[in-house]
Amino acid sequence: MKNVLVLCTGNSCRSQMAHGYLEHLQDSLANVYSAGIETHGLNSGAVSIMKEDGIDISTHTSNHVDEYEGIDWDYIITVCDHAKENCPFIPAQNAQRIHQNFFDPSKVSGATEVKHAAFLKTRNEIKEFCHDFVKEELVN
Repeated sequence: MKNVLVLCTGNSCRSQMAHGYLEHLQDSLANVYSAGIETHGLNSGAVSIMKEDGIDISTHTSNHVDEYEGIDWDYIITVCDHAKENCPFIPAQNAQRIHQNFFDPSKVSGATEVKHAAFLKTRNEIKEFCHDFVKEELVN
């Protein structure tokens, strides 16, 4: 089994959505973990928008990358520029590092409809990325 780490700033929103999709889309091909360079707790908007697509991430926890020290990573996926630029050194000799910056919908303010649209757009982009990743990296 391959080990996949999804890394974001606070492990509350984008990395959690990617974690949920990667677990859902692959069939026992990888152990999927998500972490942050900080921990901000699980974002309720991320939980809600994933639930709309039939994925329950409500039991996920916000973890710090240091909690996974010693795991031999096959893939490290950063989902925001801040995490990529400020990530502590992760000793992973053979890990393939992949970066895809996604907009942070938790930063959107305004009416409920505006916030929902932001979460929906980011969720759909993450879903597409995860689908392609599973197809191109894990299945082949």
